[in-house]
Amino acid sequence: MTAAEFKQRFLPYSKKLYRLAFRIMGNEQDAEDMVQDTFLKLWKKRDELPELENVEAYCTTLLKNTCFDAIRARRPDVDNPPEELNIAEERLTSDIVEQRDDVNTVKHLIGMLPELQRQIIQMKDIEDYSFEEIEQRTGLTMVNIRVTLSRARKKIREQFMQIRKYGER
Repeated sequence: MTAAEFKQRFLPYSKKLYRLAFRIMGNEQDAEDMVQDTFLKLWKKRDELPELENVEAYCTTLLKNTCFDAIRARRPDVDNPPEELNIAEERLTSDIVEQRDDVNTVKHLIGMLPELQRQIIQMKDIEDYSFEEIEQRTGLTMVNIRVTLSRARKKIREQFMQIRKYGER
């Protein structure tokens, strides 16, 4: 398989793989690393890959396994790290917990949107569909999609800020 064939066959899945890696790993850098590692593994196996029936499923499974392997490898080998590391780890852990809380809050707020707004924000912001793809799937006009998306984002932003202000009291 040539580099051009590889790019044509596998690179269209990079955004979907990144979103999945981000959900698993919880941050941008690790997600990017996992996608890069996945593409490297695919490239090394490129001679075996033309026989694949479902390329997307194969890529997704390979990415998940890569992420899970990385998570398992992170487990500390030392039971008692130095005190300086404990302090830094506590700060990092609290930041991660806060980010995950924010993500969960936004997911909850999306879930509370009216059905049409929820579908459109899911397709555009989470699944990264183009406006044309959303138009085809929903039958709505481009203007209706943009207005609905704008209203959904505004509602989520306002509710999120209210929750944040309430938590700061």
